[in-house]
Amino acid sequence: MTADARADRLAHADLASPVDMRRDCIEVGRNLGLADALDRVGTPAPGLTYDRYPTDLPKREIAISEAAQRLANALHLHLD
Repeated sequence: MTADARADRLAHADLASPVDMRRDCIEVGRNLGLADALDRVGTPAPGLTYDRYPTDLPKREIAISEAAQRLANALHLHLD
């Protein structure tokens, strides 16, 4: 099917033959990369329970520079 013929077809062309619809589906799957998704369908989802991630990570320290503090004070944000 040429690009011009595809552009003339409606998205809801119910009168297309099953062979054309199958060809369209295969092309859409190829363009969306669905083959990779089908490979991942059989793999289990990762666990989200606490026992899978028992470590408590330390929180980062946030440093506020003098320039940022002066700017915040000028805007009356008062970062302490």
